[in-house]
Amino acid sequence: MNWEFILKYLPLYQKAAWLTLRIGLAGVLLAVAVGLLCAAIQYYRVPVLRGVAAVYIELSRNTPLLVQLFFIYYGLPKVGIKTDAAACGIAGLAFLGGSYMAEAFRSGLEAVEPIQTESAVSLGLNRYQTMRYVVLPQAVSISVPAFVANVIFLLKETSVFSAISLMDLMFTAKDLIGLYYKTTESLFLLVVFYLIILLPVSVLGSLLERKVRYAGFGT
Repeated sequence: MNWEFILKYLPLYQKAAWLTLRIGLAGVLLAVAVGLLCAAIQYYRVPVLRGVAAVYIELSRNTPLLVQLFFIYYGLPKVGIKTDAAACGIAGLAFLGGSYMAEAFRSGLEAVEPIQTESAVSLGLNRYQTMRYVVLPQAVSISVPAFVANVIFLLKETSVFSAISLMDLMFTAKDLIGLYYKTTESLFLLVVFYLIILLPVSVLGSLLERKVRYAGFGT
């Protein structure tokens, strides 16, 4: 292991990690928004939109992120829609992640027994109060594990961004391997920085799941 090489190119990995984290978090936040919208459409069985959401979820979940990125980055400019690599990465991650988030949120909502909603209404709670105090607390508790797993999955999927010339962690590692043939050192730094990004997310997710459960939201 060439530690001199590692120390020399450590700042380059730090810069790449920051880019990876920024784009990854932006994509995850948009994925959450898309997922919530699709889950609400399916839960309330909104006409027409429910079918659109179902088609989107199936299309997104059954095509690789790399293919989606190529379509956005190379295909859309053919019809006049141009975007840069960073925006493409965020859009691709949101498109893929939105479907997974939608299924996680939908499963949480549908896991709450209808009798609980009916009982809340019979006690005088309106639709908003029923959702806020009866449905959501239980749905959140059920959805948290899948939500955290999806966040980690999406952050790991950023490794394909190098295919659209984004100078992320994977691009940096491949570039250094190609230039200096320092495969072990380059991959070591790659693994270390992905662990630095993902381990805190995993730990915070476990703490969040425990807090929600112990707060009395569990079923």
